[in-house]
Amino acid sequence: MKFIGNILWFILGGFLVALYYWLVGVLFCITIIGIPFGLQLIKIGTFALWPFGHDVKSGPNDTGCLSILMNVIWILVGGIEITMLHLSFGVFCCLTIIGIPFGIQHFKMALLALVPFGKTIS
Repeated sequence: MKFIGNILWFILGGFLVALYYWLVGVLFCITIIGIPFGLQLIKIGTFALWPFGHDVKSGPNDTGCLSILMNVIWILVGGIEITMLHLSFGVFCCLTIIGIPFGIQHFKMALLALVPFGKTIS
């Protein structure tokens, strides 16, 4: 079932979402200051490509000072906008019964987009 969900996700826009995350992540990596943020965008893009069967979990550095500081900067710079976008897509997808699994994936991506530092994808 995960395979079918991932294929449908890929065809119905998952590739474009992942491509967007990767492109912006590479642009962030051009500057030295933006490298940590770019790496997180690339991580989210990889998760956005095949989200079915993967979970977002707290990593060993989730409550570390650096992760908290980077998450606060992330939220202030653009994390809220990305999160709101995924939440609105999730609500829109959940309006139909067929779209509920896709909405759940958007909700998982919204959590990762809000606080990506210290999270792992398993």
